[in-house]
Amino acid sequence: MAGTARPVVLITGASSGIGEAVAERFSGDAERRWRLLLAGRDEDRLGDVARRTGGRGLRGDLADRAGVERLAARALEAEGRVDVLVAAAGIGWAGPFTGTPPEVLERMVAVNLTGVMHLVRAVLPGMVERGAGRVVLVSSMAGWAGVANEAAYAATKGGLLAFAESLRYELAGTRVGVTAVLPGAVDTPFFARRGVPYHRARPKPVPAGRLADLVWRSVVYRRDEVFAPAWLAWPARLRGGAPGSFRAMAKRFG
Repeated sequence: MAGTARPVVLITGASSGIGEAVAERFSGDAERRWRLLLAGRDEDRLGDVARRTGGRGLRGDLADRAGVERLAARALEAEGRVDVLVAAAGIGWAGPFTGTPPEVLERMVAVNLTGVMHLVRAVLPGMVERGAGRVVLVSSMAGWAGVANEAAYAATKGGLLAFAESLRYELAGTRVGVTAVLPGAVDTPFFARRGVPYHRARPKPVPAGRLADLVWRSVVYRRDEVFAPAWLAWPARLRGGAPGSFRAMAKRFG
């Protein structure tokens, strides 16, 4: 992606969960020997991940625009460029929408959506100028189909999908790609942190390492859309072609 130089990947949410697994997967790519920039809020955990993967930890909070801009500046100062951005950071909340605390709602929108957009805005011009790069946005099937008692979370992830699709049109001809990753549930501390455990029979949570491998493959093989598990592509298409049937199915298994 950057000639003979080692490519640079910036991974958000790298101190745990999906981001940590993605960092481990990229660090194991002996052929490309990625230079890892790892962003997260937990400085101790981030340092541990950085030591294990050979990456460089960059403490940052996507909820604050100034913090995002500082993170982007530090990343570009450290390596001179970002070839791939993997936006894996995210927070959730479960419960009736009217019971969502206002501060939780605002932070969720900031971390999951607007913070990501600000970060993309900061690193994308360099990719376009070099004529190479990829933006990977970790969304959710909740953003595609909607989920009861997760309305605000689903809205932020749905926003990422619309953002990804729109960017693809804008970037046509630039050799900069955009990947949307749509997992069902992933086996990470996400559900414990939101305070409500995962309770659905299907889809079963995907191991974080498996999702990380799919993210890595989407970058290496330039894939625009990734479902995890892959069979989720079927209900996604059903929702588009037969929304009534999809909603009936969703109510039955939700």
